[in-house]
Amino acid sequence: MTVKELKAFFKEHLVPSHLYNLKGGSRGGRICMGKNKQDSWEVYFSEKKRKIGLMQFATESEACQHMMDEVRKVMEQVYGITWKGLA
Repeated sequence: MTVKELKAFFKEHLVPSHLYNLKGGSRGGRICMGKNKQDSWEVYFSEKKRKIGLMQFATESEACQHMMDEVRKVMEQVYGITWKGLA
């Protein structure tokens, strides 16, 4: 899965854009994903310009899968909505 595919998936499944950021950065209160200076992928929760729960991945696909899992958890906890049957 690529970032472009993940973005389309979130749109298709009506995930509010205020929950995530797929370009990295430090917009607070969002789950973020992006590439770092070492050319690896990161997924983290951004809070007050800090990266909380930072996870690093070697591939875009691994990072996208982790990002999807984290957003799914939030959607389930906050909105009571989840998606099933994903590879």
